[in-house]
Amino acid sequence: MSLPDAVESRAPETESVNTHYDTRLPALPWSRRIQIPLIAGAVYGVIRTLGPTLRYEVLGWQHAEGVYARKQQCIWAFWHRVIIPIVWWYRNHGVVVMNTTAFDGQWTRKVIEWLGFGTAQGSSSRGGLRGLAVMARRMGEGRDCAFTIDGPRGPRYVAKPGPVMLARKTGCPIMVFHVGVDRGKTFEKTWDHFLMPAPFASTVILFAPPIYVPQDADADAMEAKHAEMQRELERVRDLAEGWFAMSDSERDAQRAAFAK
Repeated sequence: MSLPDAVESRAPETESVNTHYDTRLPALPWSRRIQIPLIAGAVYGVIRTLGPTLRYEVLGWQHAEGVYARKQQCIWAFWHRVIIPIVWWYRNHGVVVMNTTAFDGQWTRKVIEWLGFGTAQGSSSRGGLRGLAVMARRMGEGRDCAFTIDGPRGPRYVAKPGPVMLARKTGCPIMVFHVGVDRGKTFEKTWDHFLMPAPFASTVILFAPPIYVPQDADADAMEAKHAEMQRELERVRDLAEGWFAMSDSERDAQRAAFAK
């Protein structure tokens, strides 16, 4: 896939900032505005330094290949905790990520666009539906979309409904996954228990089968699909988080299961 489209201005500026998102950004004092490029540069530097040292094992990717073979795009859903290892692994594929308009979202947008992602600005409080509309258009142009599904502020491990809504609108499936590492630091005082892999860590990514949402799904069907997504997110999280505590035979059994 190609890198994100070049930024282009639209009028009026208060209504649309660039091709990737279409909601107004909140006003910030100058002291906060000047922090955005500084924080973004520091975070990007950490990822660019750490990323090449990570060693990845990927299981279940054939599910995504099947989606692409059907000429569809994937709607990725994952917990905010594992954003560092996954953005490095899948950089430069043009995936469009739902991103908050708040201060944290503004420096995060710079980092993920530097890594070859696109952004669709929205939030749970305002702009979310408009962000979904942007994502639907991007999927029609051949791009995947992704959600840090418990972001931007939690609660941790509680999936929001955005992917289910987008899947019904586009007919494309939800693909959930989780990342586990053998060595790393969990920041337990952060809302998401943010994971920072150690340099040269071994990493496993587990992909679940696709979840399709009928385009005529009613409220009950949407609720059922949301519950299914939540269960699959929890399943692959539990397996990935416990991966390196398993015996060799247990891991081999899981490899066989994920190969089906």
